[in-house]
Amino acid sequence: MSETVAPAQASAPQEAGITSALGRRSVVLVGMMGAGKSTIGRRLAARLGLPFLDADIEIEAAAGMSIPDIFEAHGEPHFRDGEARVIARLLDSGPAVIATGGGAFMREETRNRIRDKAVSIWLKADVDIIMKRVKRRADRPLLQTEDPAATVSRLLEAREPVYRTADLTILSRDVPHDRIVDECIEALRARLCAGAAAAQPTTDGMNVTP
Repeated sequence: MSETVAPAQASAPQEAGITSALGRRSVVLVGMMGAGKSTIGRRLAARLGLPFLDADIEIEAAAGMSIPDIFEAHGEPHFRDGEARVIARLLDSGPAVIATGGGAFMREETRNRIRDKAVSIWLKADVDIIMKRVKRRADRPLLQTEDPAATVSRLLEAREPVYRTADLTILSRDVPHDRIVDECIEALRARLCAGAAAAQPTTDGMNVTP
C-alpha cells in the first residue's frame, strides 16, 4: 500500500514561507541507500505541512511485488524504467516531499523532471554511515555481493558527481534527525526566500548550491 503522510499546516511562518515559495513544486530527496531519505523526508514533510511520498513504496504498490523481487524477476533496467514512470507521476501530483531510491537521480530524464518540478536535496552520507545503517537489511538488491562495503564505495564514486548537481546538499551523519531536518528547512529557506534569509548564518552541515 502507498505510504502517504497526510498534509498538515506548516508549523511556523518560516515553513509557511517555504511552501508558499514552492507553489506546485515538490521537495525531492536524493542520495545513497541508508542516507536517511525516508526518515528525514517524513519529518520534513510534517514540518512543511506537505504529503510525504516514498518512491520505492509507490513502485512496489504499482508493480504488486517487492523491489528485490522486481530485480530478480525482471532485472535492473526494467526496474529503472518503472521507477522513472512512478517518479514522473509523483512529481505531477505535487507539491509533496518525495524520497527517491539511490539510483533514481542517475537517470537523466528523471533529473530533468526533478529540476523542472521540484527542489532537490542531496543527503550526503559516507561509506561508514551507509554501512552502519544498511548492513543488517536484506532488501538492498545492489548489496547482495561478497563485499558490500566495496560495492557501496564503487556506487558512491560513480554517483556522487551526479548527486552533486542537486540544488542543495545536506550532510547525513550521526546527529539527531531533527537537526538534519532543521538544516533542510534552513537550506530551503535560503534558496527560496532569499530576501528573508540574507541575515541568517549558514549551518555547519549545509551547503547551498548556487
